[in-house]
Amino acid sequence: MSKITVLGSGGWGTALAVMAAKKGHHVTLWSPFDYEITALESDNENKKYLPGVAIPKNIILTSEIKNGAAAELYIIASPSFAVRETAKKLRGVIANGAVTVNVAKGLEKDTLLRMSQVIEDELPEVKAVTLSGPSHAEEVALGVPTSIVAASKDKTAAEYVQDTLMNDALRIYTSDDIIGVELGGMLKNVIALAAGVTDGLGLGDNSKAALITRGLTEIARLGVKMGAKRDTFAGLTGLGDLVVTCTSMHSRNRRFGILVGQSVPANEALKQIGMTVEGYHATENAYALAEREDVEMPITEQCYSILYKGTMPRDAIRNLMGRPKKHENEQTWLV
Repeated sequence: MSKITVLGSGGWGTALAVMAAKKGHHVTLWSPFDYEITALESDNENKKYLPGVAIPKNIILTSEIKNGAAAELYIIASPSFAVRETAKKLRGVIANGAVTVNVAKGLEKDTLLRMSQVIEDELPEVKAVTLSGPSHAEEVALGVPTSIVAASKDKTAAEYVQDTLMNDALRIYTSDDIIGVELGGMLKNVIALAAGVTDGLGLGDNSKAALITRGLTEIARLGVKMGAKRDTFAGLTGLGDLVVTCTSMHSRNRRFGILVGQSVPANEALKQIGMTVEGYHATENAYALAEREDVEMPITEQCYSILYKGTMPRDAIRNLMGRPKKHENEQTWLV
């Protein structure tokens, strides 16, 4: 059994900690906030994110990061905007050669670095792995059968994560395309937000099917330009994650988009969701990345226009439907 430290006591961090502890690993769950640890200890569950899921007694709960030292596997389960800060806290705690897993789906603002790049920037001595795919924390914690991907430039590190965390309810595949896996996980949040907007507008299944399909096309267009493998976007971290996030009410991005489609201002919609909405930040970062790479991403562009320029959602739909005529197939899929 392995010694695992999970950094971040949100839904996904708690779910992974519970799952790993049930498999027999020695698990420490860390939060930078004393009040979160106090609540977890007193309630014996994460009432905000995973109500009804008991926290095993053998999990060590702490707000002192030094209590997570000497682990063999570190899982950074912070929101994307906090990954760098969390990685910095691990300096002097994490051992050389330890495996570090990122589960956040985003890019760093301004630098536009992927999360594994942020971790490697702060902790160059570690082996970075990204764990991604269609995986609502609520279902993982309850043991609902789920399949995800462990991606890394280091084959042995990805396989170690696969061997350590895989169980009867969580099937883990490995991949060497960490660029595609991370971009797919981040960009699907933008499309899921757009799918929510169509729901908020009261549009139908035809609209959502078109949005998901064309959304996948522009995700792949950018990914391939940045060195990802085309086939990755047809897999769990592309199509799989996109479908589950665009169609489920577990998705905060979709729920946020529904409110925006109902003409709720973005700032107010964020308050109503009351949790981290990665798609809101991802839209701004994806728009900047598409501009930098000179890649056409019309759905992303219209989402950015709605959230950051005040375009009305129905006008954004008209803008998409009124684009110049094109052939459906693209070189991205034919090379």
